[in-house]
This record gives sequence, structure tokens and C-alpha cells, in this order.
Amino acid sequence: MCSKIVILTLINISVNLAQNWGIVGNPLAFYHPCEGNGNVTVIFESGLPPEEENQYILQIRETLVKNSRVELKFDSDATLILRDNSTARVVAIPNKQTFEVRYYKLAQSLHLNVKGTPYGAIPYVQSIVVNNVEICEKPLTGYFDNYIIGVKDTAELNTAIPDGSCGRRKVQHTELIVNGSPTKPGDWPWHAAIYRLDKAKIEYICGGTLLSKIFVLTAAHCVTSKGAPVLPETRNVVLGKYYLAGGDIAAQEREVHEIVVHEEYKAQLLDNDIALVKLKSEAAYDDYVQPGCLWYSGAVKKLGQDSVIGTVAGWGFDQTEALSPTLQQVIIPMQADTTCIKSNPSGFFIKILNDRKFCAGYRNGTSACNGDSGGGFHVFVPDEAGNISPKAAGAWYVRGIVSVTISKPNIPICDPNEYVVFTDVAKFTSWIAKKMG
Repeated sequence: MCSKIVILTLINISVNLAQNWGIVGNPLAFYHPCEGNGNVTVIFESGLPPEEENQYILQIRETLVKNSRVELKFDSDATLILRDNSTARVVAIPNKQTFEVRYYKLAQSLHLNVKGTPYGAIPYVQSIVVNNVEICEKPLTGYFDNYIIGVKDTAELNTAIPDGSCGRRKVQHTELIVNGSPTKPGDWPWHAAIYRLDKAKIEYICGGTLLSKIFVLTAAHCVTSKGAPVLPETRNVVLGKYYLAGGDIAAQEREVHEIVVHEEYKAQLLDNDIALVKLKSEAAYDDYVQPGCLWYSGAVKKLGQDSVIGTVAGWGFDQTEALSPTLQQVIIPMQADTTCIKSNPSGFFIKILNDRKFCAGYRNGTSACNGDSGGGFHVFVPDEAGNISPKAAGAWYVRGIVSVTISKPNIPICDPNEYVVFTDVAKFTSWIAKKMG
């Protein structure tokens, strides 16, 4: 296995106190990106500005005689800069999607600066061919992703633990359901349906999450027009709903008193795509209507696993490209931003993602889709930390809000083979608490 070493650059800052040392510069991370080849090393400097941090130094310890050729291929767009240009030249070969370093003098090693696009993903080595010999047969990726910080202009700290009354089902007939399968009435008692009222016409448009007896959390784009909140009387909320077209045994219809949209919502890129819908009358809690839990910072410590798996419920478009008649659910994992960015060469995710959003999904045809917008990305948090048993007691917490995904070519319908972007509720807990009073 390749190992990673983090080194701190130190300097003695006092001539009088021999043990008084301080850090100068940023920590460096070293890695061998080609399994089984210790002669290839990459060096990453953390703590750089957001537009500069997706770069690193690539070192190849090989004797390179005159007329040697080194071909390099990466998994995403890259710029290469020779650190020693006195012995070689670097050129791009567009038709092969590779770079070539051509030597006109003897050199004992190759040193390159590797840079990705500004604010983009780190380009990882996929192939290194030295004089027609592949020296990176088993390339590794992702080793520097955790060092990317990005733009961080907001911090939230909310350690309040819910009182135990939220996020718990009252109907105890639910078993584990596979992705994209129907739910049962009572499985998601905090899921709300939001309708648009237009004269005598009523149209389902979005989902939402009931957080209290009078507040529903949803996406800003569900309750705005041209970036501004719509009139409350143009929206209607139904709780406890299972059948999209009626037939529910315990649905509660509520008029809207107020629509609260985030002050920094930007419709073009769906930044801060979050809103609260305040109901005119209180919800009545029963077996089919219950509040969901709002995410809190200590929840992740109880999950007992590195990955965060969430469930999205909704009546969104199914395989027939029509709204589902009954409430459906999909179970999908959160993904690293770099995974989503590299999945789409058009640059969709690099334009959309920021530190207040996350992406999730599988790219296997199971996805949130049109009609699921505004619904929650719900994560089950066990009462007993680390308990991953299917029968573990616990509660469901809303970690994200369905915001946007890539559409199919020439059709305004989601592509289920693409990742989905969510508003990161963890970054808005203080805003939600303030607006809910």
C-alpha cells in the first residue's frame, strides 16, 4: 500500500530559546500515486487560496537521456509547468488527450507543477509512459481531495440536540425498501406536498419537510418567481399525503400564511436555494403527520460509518417520465464535490457547486427528479452511536434539500444517470432557527 506523510516546515524563531519553534509555510502532503512504484511522488501544499489549491508537484525519479519522451495522462483538465525547463519541453497532444515531455539534454528526474482549472477538481495521474514503457500501471486517485477547502465564507455551529419527538415514525410496519420502490402510508410523515394555485386550477410542484406545526422547509425555487417570493395565496401545502391524486386516509390541507426565502437566494445558479413556508393553521400530529428533525453538528458522530447515506422521498418523475401516483423513495450516498465535477465534462457541477451545497447519487438510473425538488435528503441517526442494525432505534434528520440536477439532452427532464445537487441544510441551521423564532 502507498503511504501518505504530512510534513510541517519548521524554523527556529528564537536564537535564545532553542526549543521555541514555529510553523512557517503550509503543511505538505506526500503520496505515491502509482501503486508499486516508489519512484513517482506527488507533493501537495495545503492552505493555499481557493483558486490555487487544486495543484501539486509531480516528481518522477528516472534517468532521462537526450531524446527521451515522457507521456502523461490525467483524469481531468490540467495544465503542466516544467519546474526545470533547461533540459526539456512540454507539449499538449490534443488528439490523444495527453501531455508529452521531450528531452534535449540529459536529466536525472522530472519535476512538474500540475494544476487543475480554477476552483475545479485536482487532476490525478492516469498514465505515465517513459520511452514507451508504462510506469504507472495501477494509478490511484482521490488522495488529496480531503485537503481541498474551497471557498468558506460561512460557518454554522448548532449543537442543540432535538428533544426526541421528531423524525420518528408512528406506523411500525416499515421494512427496508430498495431504491426507487414505493413507500407505504406513514413511512415519511414529515414529507409535505406543495401545490401551486392558479384560479380554479391546483398543480403539484414540489416537496417539503415539516419541521414544526407551522413551518415547512423547502427549496427557494419552489416558492419564488424571477427570484422573488410569490404571494402566499398562490401556494397550498398538504401534509400526510401518500397518493398524489387523492385517496389518502389522513391528509391535512393547509393554506400558506407567509413565504420566507433566504435573503441571498440567487435563482440563476440556485445559490442559497432554501425557504420556509409558514402555515396559516397548525398541523395536527398523528400517525401520518409528524415533524422531521433538523440536522445538528453532533449527528454525524453517531452514524458509525464514513459515508453519509440519505433517503429522498417524492412523487418525482419515474421511468415513464411522468409523476409517480404514490410516494416513492430513493436511497443515495453523498459524494465528494470532485467526484461530481469529474463526472460531467461540460462543467455543470463546477459552476453550480459551492460550500453551501453537496451532491449525491449513484449515476445508475436511480435519482431524484422533476417533482422531487424541495424534498429532504433524510439521514437516519441511531440513538446509540455506531449502531448500524436495521432495527436500531433512532430518528430521521434532514441534511439536504433537493435543488437541481442535469437534464436530458433537449428535454427538460432530469437525467437519472447524473448526480443531484442539494442545498446543504447543515450550513443553514442558524438561519432556519432564526426565521422559525
